[in-house]
Amino acid sequence: MPRRPSPSALTGPSTRALARTAGVGDWQLRHPDVVRLSRDTYLPRDAADLRTQVEVPLVAAGQPVDLTVPAGSRARNRQDRRLHRAPLLPEDVTRRWWLPVTTPERTWRDLAAVLPPPGLRAVTDQLLDVLCTPDDLSRALAARPTGRGAARALDVLGVADRQAGSPMESVLRWLLHEARLPRPALQHRVVDDRGRLIGVGDLAWPDQKVVVEFDGEVHRERRVFVNDLRRQNRLVLEGWTVLRFTSADVLGRPQDVVTTVARALHR
Repeated sequence: MPRRPSPSALTGPSTRALARTAGVGDWQLRHPDVVRLSRDTYLPRDAADLRTQVEVPLVAAGQPVDLTVPAGSRARNRQDRRLHRAPLLPEDVTRRWWLPVTTPERTWRDLAAVLPPPGLRAVTDQLLDVLCTPDDLSRALAARPTGRGAARALDVLGVADRQAGSPMESVLRWLLHEARLPRPALQHRVVDDRGRLIGVGDLAWPDQKVVVEFDGEVHRERRVFVNDLRRQNRLVLEGWTVLRFTSADVLGRPQDVVTTVARALHR
């Protein structure tokens, strides 16, 4: 059987009636590239806006969705969703496409109730980079200063940094923070005696001349890998200690990561 053509006219959230107006039939709404959000709301699978997309690490695929609803909502838990109830103020709502959605800062406060601290820190770093200011998040916390996630949000906000290079780098920094190691400089530029740039370290302790790098999937590419090695050699020749970790280290053996960094800092 030939595959149904993808409904290219569907570019954002839509109801069945709006889809018909755009020339998209009911049979096209059953296409694998269309996600059914609710009884009469559909979204193209690839419609994520990369300008506002935030990666949430440490959340396993297939888990129920955590959904925050107004306190008076009659919605109930289902197998695919866990409900949380909290007051919803007018200033907590904005619009994406034609849909009312919570603002980034309100969404952050809701996430504080359900994410582990490392994951929340990664989200916070990303929000501060593109969508929010620290004051925005502080106001969201002040609006709900108690309840589930309040203490977690306060702890994370105090150490968040928009200069984080990746979500997993943020998770790595949380490990070091929890171990009470000195706070590193982020994206630190290392120069030689003539002021020439040697490299930029993900995390750096200039006084101890220690650099820690988190190597994500992109570092597997040959060009990136070669450049990494050349930069590492230049740093080592200038007297720097370079430690490199992957997600297998950060997630699979976090205590070894902490111990290794601590030994380098205290030599």
